[in-house]
Parts: sequence; C-alpha cells; structure tokens
Amino acid sequence: MLIESRIHPRYPFQVDIAVYCRRTGLLKGHTADISESGISAILTLEVEVGDLVQLEFVLPSGPVSIRALVRHKTAFRYGFQFVEPDAQGAIKETCWRLAIEHDRHPESK
Repeated sequence: MLIESRIHPRYPFQVDIAVYCRRTGLLKGHTADISESGISAILTLEVEVGDLVQLEFVLPSGPVSIRALVRHKTAFRYGFQFVEPDAQGAIKETCWRLAIEHDRHPESK
C-alpha cells in the first residue's frame, strides 16, 4: 500500500505554465495539480531533477512568478517544489478555494 507523505494536499488545477531553466531555456506546458508547497506540470521538453527553475502561471487572482526545484519526473510529468515564499499568498488562497470547491463535489470523496 502506498502512503501519501505530502504535507499539503494537491488539487486538480489546469493552466498554461512557462518554465525558465538556465540550462534548457524556456519550456511551455500545462499544469496538472497544485498545493501550497508545489505544482506539477506536463512538459514536452526535458528539465533535470534538481534543476532550479522560474515558474510563471496564472491563478484566479492573477499572474504568479516563483522559483521552484524540480523534485521528480515521471515520463513528461514533472513535480516542482516552491523554494521561495508565496509573497502575496495567492497560491495559498487558490488552494483554499480549490479545497472548498473539492468538498462541494460528492464525486471527489
């Protein structure tokens, strides 16, 4: 049995994302889910686990630009861990709203 060891729950969240990496340049993709501590995205080009990147994406409250570490990769899906504070609290607010929305849908339980 797989035990989930994440500190923050993940919520489905799909928007376009730009990933800036010194080694590979600009990569574009789509997010899959988000939490207060990170985000996952599907990218068509590769970044390496351990790379420090700049992420840019849009939340309902507006655009976000935040540094993150590439934590894992499965095929074309990447997991990014935020490495700087959510300065305006926009990510935390979005996760809070997604949690409320998730709890309203019976199929999500």
